[in-house]
Amino acid sequence: MTIPSTVTTEQATDPATGPGGPAVARRGGRGVLGGLSPRASFILRRLGRVLVSLAIVIVATFLIVQLVPGDPVRAALGNSATPELVERTRADLGLDVPVPEQFVNYVSGLFRGDFGTAIGSQRPVADTIAQRFPVTLTLAVASFLLAAIGAFPIGVATAVSSRTGRRRLADLGVSGLLGVLIAIPSLLLAAGLIAVFSIGLKVLPAAGWGGFDQAILPVVALAVGPMAYLARIVHVEMLAVLEMPYMTTARSKRLPTHLVYLRHALPNMVTSTLTIGGIILTGMVAGTVLIETVFAIPGLGTSIVSSITSKDYPMIQGIVLVYAILVLGLNLLIDIALATIDPRSSITEG
Repeated sequence: MTIPSTVTTEQATDPATGPGGPAVARRGGRGVLGGLSPRASFILRRLGRVLVSLAIVIVATFLIVQLVPGDPVRAALGNSATPELVERTRADLGLDVPVPEQFVNYVSGLFRGDFGTAIGSQRPVADTIAQRFPVTLTLAVASFLLAAIGAFPIGVATAVSSRTGRRRLADLGVSGLLGVLIAIPSLLLAAGLIAVFSIGLKVLPAAGWGGFDQAILPVVALAVGPMAYLARIVHVEMLAVLEMPYMTTARSKRLPTHLVYLRHALPNMVTSTLTIGGIILTGMVAGTVLIETVFAIPGLGTSIVSSITSKDYPMIQGIVLVYAILVLGLNLLIDIALATIDPRSSITEG
């Protein structure tokens, strides 16, 4: 006896109504953009958001000069400057033309790599940025690497000891110490490091940049707070992963302990940790301004502080724009890394 089929030939071949049709159609619609793979379309969406954010930043940096009360050139040169000098400086900066034309000149200059001319030094802003940017980038990256290298073993170790119930007192002590380190302002920590290791013990220099010994204190001062915060995140994420059913299955197979953690636990907690780590990294980039000022490091941070003091608006515009580009670029790289490590994020996120 033949059982009549409930699915017609048209339904079986229709991608919208046939077996598995709606799921396939939805998956294709969300994951593929213009025939691209889900990962490529995800990266293109993120790149589009970065470009929109960059356009907003460009407009905002242009308005820095326009929104200054009074005459920005007179404010930068001081009341003792002659009218001839003020007018000549205004012409050199391109501020003697209508605002729309100023904006067009500003944007076209950015595409040529021309950030304008500093009022104080009369040097191209791009030259100062090119000279000081590597210092700031090195400080931020070195501090982040130190924070990540310290945070992962601390977070994993405290999570494992908390779950097993062993060394509970030590775990509470470490958690309390991490909370204290998170609460300490980086300025206070930097001052304490200088007082102990530079003034007291006289083993490390208190200022400058160039040698390994000069980098130790500023890198540590910038890294300690983020390291403690990231360790707490790793601790929480690791505890959640250890309670997952697949971890119970892995332990039931009597695999070596290090394989259970390395092969099953770490890969499944790295995605969320990397997301938080990216936020921490962008915060550390902004934190370089304070650390560079305290330790007299010749980076972009000290330049923007001195530029604000001297009201050198072209320099302020250029440095703010570079900081914004750096933060946006880091966020894009983190998104690409997340899509590579966890391909599901490139499909489920819009």
